[in-house]
Amino acid sequence: MLHRCKSLPSKFSAVIIRRSFLIQQIRSKSSRRFNIRDSDKEDDEDDYGNNLGSDVKVSEKHLQLFKSRGQHLLTNPRVLDTIVRKSNIKPNDTVLEIGPGTGNLTLKLLEVAEKVNAIEIDKRMVEILHKKVAERGFEDRLTVICDDALKVDFPQFDLVVANIPYGISSRLVAKFVFGGSKFRSATLLLQKEFARRLLADPGEPEYNRLAANVKLVADVEFVMDVSKRDFLPVPKIDSSVIKIWPKEDVPSVDLMEWWAFTRMCFSKKNKTLGAIFKKKRKLMELMKLSQTDASFQDYESHGDDEKEVELNAESEDEHEDDKNEMETNMKMGSKKGMSSFKEKVVEIIRSGGVESKRPSKLSNEELLHLLSVFNQAGIHFHDQAEVKDTNNAKYYEKLITTFIKYELTPN
Repeated sequence: MLHRCKSLPSKFSAVIIRRSFLIQQIRSKSSRRFNIRDSDKEDDEDDYGNNLGSDVKVSEKHLQLFKSRGQHLLTNPRVLDTIVRKSNIKPNDTVLEIGPGTGNLTLKLLEVAEKVNAIEIDKRMVEILHKKVAERGFEDRLTVICDDALKVDFPQFDLVVANIPYGISSRLVAKFVFGGSKFRSATLLLQKEFARRLLADPGEPEYNRLAANVKLVADVEFVMDVSKRDFLPVPKIDSSVIKIWPKEDVPSVDLMEWWAFTRMCFSKKNKTLGAIFKKKRKLMELMKLSQTDASFQDYESHGDDEKEVELNAESEDEHEDDKNEMETNMKMGSKKGMSSFKEKVVEIIRSGGVESKRPSKLSNEELLHLLSVFNQAGIHFHDQAEVKDTNNAKYYEKLITTFIKYELTPN
């Protein structure tokens, strides 16, 4: 049998060789400068953690990029140039860049800005960034902070221009617009779906609580879409560039109160406000925060008087009877108070003309008016006992933490 085996015809061998060569070329073209690894695997995660903190010198062509950590480098020069141009950078501006990576955007920024402050958590990339900037003679105008952008205090800046890692988009946008920093605008490259959520207006299908909250203090403008093929490694989804402009005149409202209010309104954004505010669980939360259940409080004080009577009771039977009567009265008072509170809430919704309206259709002006009417009636959505000191840095930290809690946790 072995003697019957014959070699393949030469033309087939040539086809196979050419196919193998093409496959090799395609693979080498996409990874010529970087080793791309998917860090969903445990060994990749370990390598990432070790490499972030290592001082080992890494050249750009041997740098491992980890998709799950948001390490997608923008490589299209046309897109980079457009981002810089749309940022409207002045010659004396200081630009803040989050996640500069290996410096593709940083070098473009240094060509037009006076100074760039960059925050990068990966030490390997910081080393490459310093080297590339030094080769261009820009090292005296670049300051790199090797730290977590979510934890470190931002240095002074006039503008933000950044390709933001997808996994921290919400938290970074919150830190920009609610963190107390004064800046002219932020040009951000974000996941397309997240950008659409920020851009949405009332009445549009995508309109949501995030858009309502951000647009209370800032205007959001669409700049351009960016194909996923313009990144290395290629992500699964496309991106968009947006521009955020902080408003000069911000409504005078307690932000934590506003966030708690919009969280309740948008818990079911396609249901009417009348239906949302009639839910027993929501009413109980409001009643507890607002402390307007007078009948319940009356029964609580009545209960204290009953305790004194009980202490002087001559028999255990009388003590037990009085206790049962007190508990019954408490329950009756609580139900009566809940019914009264519900009527009060429904009357506010009805008098405001929004009982049959959906929150996704209402403008921020209409929502602000409704919140004002609630507050005037003594109904609040957030703990009013918290101290609000806008001159204290810790206040802004608490502000951002509260925003993320309301934005990311279920209603």
